Amino acid sequence: MNQVAEAKQEIPASPKARSNGFFRRLAKNRMAFAAFLFLVVIHIVVFLGPLIWNVSPEKVDPINALAGWSLEHPMGTDDVGRDVLSRMLAGGQITLLVGFCSMFFTVLIGGIIGAAAGYFGGWIDTILMRFTEAMMSIPNFFLALVALTVLGKSPMMVILVIAFTSWMEIARVVYGETLKWKESEFVEASISMGSKSMRTLRKHVVPQIIPSIIVSSTLGIAWAILSESAISYLGLGIQPPTATWGNMLQGAQQYIWTSPILGILPGVAITLVVLAYNFLGDGLRDLLDPKYQKK
Repeated sequence: MNQVAEAKQEIPASPKARSNGFFRRLAKNRMAFAAFLFLVVIHIVVFLGPLIWNVSPEKVDPINALAGWSLEHPMGTDDVGRDVLSRMLAGGQITLLVGFCSMFFTVLIGGIIGAAAGYFGGWIDTILMRFTEAMMSIPNFFLALVALTVLGKSPMMVILVIAFTSWMEIARVVYGETLKWKESEFVEASISMGSKSMRTLRKHVVPQIIPSIIVSSTLGIAWAILSESAISYLGLGIQPPTATWGNMLQGAQQYIWTSPILGILPGVAITLVVLAYNFLGDGLRDLLDPKYQKK
């Protein structure tokens, strides 16, 4: 009984307790906080902007092709007369949703594989982690290109292909954290009290690795956005007339000297969003580190 009581006293703070004062601590890291505010603003603009600027991003007006900035078209028009501002908003929605949804499936796949391998060990560990290492040895970007060529180029297919070619890093992070926490005294106490393996894993191990998953997910969203943009730029991703920042870059490359703004706008948007997610991820890594919280 004394061992169980001591184990209970050593149980780390719950995720809810760790979240107290989150924004106050985040504000101490100026770069990460600035990145967070920028991402909040860009998501509000992209998803709520079309409610104000309701010009169709697919409306073609060849007479006004490659028009300059004006009140009617604040960011001009593209090569077939479509409003660039409305396409930036619509393309941002698709690009950001691809990033979020891809990371959701990445965390789901990698988390299940990493947690199962780390907690159960034995032949399950051997099979799952050898499979993970085999997947990491494959050039994932080229695998994604081949998969999209064969399976199609719909938004959902792009999301799934990016997820199935980038889950390995999450799996390794979760695997390492699971190995660490499953040896903790509070986990052993739970098992000794008759708790089933799956319940112990879900209730006592998974909550402790959530901070690491959050950090990896934040960085993974940036990678997913870059991947989607690169795939679309090569013409193998989401196809026009559906706009994404990546295929807007692909369509603007032949006008780089005559109308460079068509490529600058989506290129700058991709760069800033990816940098912001990376800065935020670095800040969260420090923020959620136990050593940082003790200071």
